[in-house]
Amino acid sequence: MPDRPDNHAAHTAHAATGWQASLRLGFARDGHTTRLVRRSHSGPLRVQKALYPEGPGVCHAIVVHPPGGVAGGDLLSIDVHAADGAHTLLTSPGAAKWYRANGRPARQEVRLAAGPGAAIEWLPQETILYDGAESTLEHEVELAAGASYIGSEILCFGRAASGERYARGELRQRTRIRREGRLVWWEQGRLAAGPAMDSPLGLGGRRVCATLIGVGRPAPASLLAALRACDPGLGVSQVKSVCVVRYLGDDSEAARHALARAWGLLRPHLLGLDARAPRIWNT
Repeated sequence: MPDRPDNHAAHTAHAATGWQASLRLGFARDGHTTRLVRRSHSGPLRVQKALYPEGPGVCHAIVVHPPGGVAGGDLLSIDVHAADGAHTLLTSPGAAKWYRANGRPARQEVRLAAGPGAAIEWLPQETILYDGAESTLEHEVELAAGASYIGSEILCFGRAASGERYARGELRQRTRIRREGRLVWWEQGRLAAGPAMDSPLGLGGRRVCATLIGVGRPAPASLLAALRACDPGLGVSQVKSVCVVRYLGDDSEAARHALARAWGLLRPHLLGLDARAPRIWNT
């Protein structure tokens, strides 16, 4: 699939402003089934049909960005709401590619809201930042009483397979999670390409970092120990209702496997369900 449509007018509009895309999804509980009850979009963001590989209680959805990559000036906005008791798992069909900015930063805004007793799992595949990418990633989660959340992120700086380093560019990030209106997690940062990539205060020369966050029932000491033992590259901490798993390395596949093992341990504790990897992860 080409990265951009062949239509000349579309090319001209994108050159001037970038793609402005939004996706709004709503999930609701219907008896024992979670249904996708709202689906609206503007611009190149889509979701495929509702999938039920685990049975009717959990609705899986695959968020698709048809252009195939994020270029300078693009804005992607995703809003997801899971109503009382609903449970959804959202992922992507492949790695997200953030191209060279050419002087125009790109931005992604993700807003997730879970009603009482609901659960949202936000588990996209990795994000690859090309040399010269200037990106802002905003992530906000609102959880009602009894709601749970599991979210992951894998960031790859440069394309290691082709020998590309992240020598120019900048990443800005902010993650905010509220539970019953109270702020339980706040993280923000700015990482500029160049010396910061090699500094001990930055990535220490590594090129892949990953995070898995689980919010809900606090993990017991035995689970924290199991998480730390499941992969030597993982660091684990528990801050009240928030469990954070970190990975720092040089291989995106190793990062995926490490987070998948951690998810396999954390999901049964938080959601009472075994971890069954979406089929799209293996295609």
